Amino acid sequence: MPRDPLADPQPLIRRVYSFVAFHMGHGAEAEDVTSDVFERAVRYRESYDPAKGAPITWLLGIARRSIAAAGLPPQVAHSDLDEESDGRNLEEDTLRRFELSVALGRLDERERELVAMRYGAGLSSREIGAVLELDPNAVDVAIHRARARLKEALGPGRASAAAPTARTRSAPAER
Repeated sequence: MPRDPLADPQPLIRRVYSFVAFHMGHGAEAEDVTSDVFERAVRYRESYDPAKGAPITWLLGIARRSIAAAGLPPQVAHSDLDEESDGRNLEEDTLRRFELSVALGRLDERERELVAMRYGAGLSSREIGAVLELDPNAVDVAIHRARARLKEALGPGRASAAAPTARTRSAPAER
């Protein structure tokens, strides 16, 4: 019998919720979709094929379909304050998040999906490639281009907002 893809659900739940919230915003709708993902995963657990990728890639495939089925307009989620923020500069943090949200909204759907998988769910290029059926090198190039477009949209002096935060830098470095 293959290894249970849901044997350690807590980290998977956090990553799936982050991915869903990146698309829909934080809150009840994202929680409902995340619950739906795991209900489907439990129901169709036998369909998981470890040869096709890690459990997170399988779950994000389910999440992508669940987001589409929810029929809610896509949003660019505002993340919580960065871990290094001390709250003293709330106005600046809010403005930076708003500018980043506007810049993300200027990306096309595929670019937002790639950014969500890399920085929302913390997937490696290899994992993103497995979900989207792309070569990991193509994923790297597409993410590089999406970040360049974000930097351009943010303008001079604000491009650092397009860089990953401390939280997103902890994403797996593997390919």
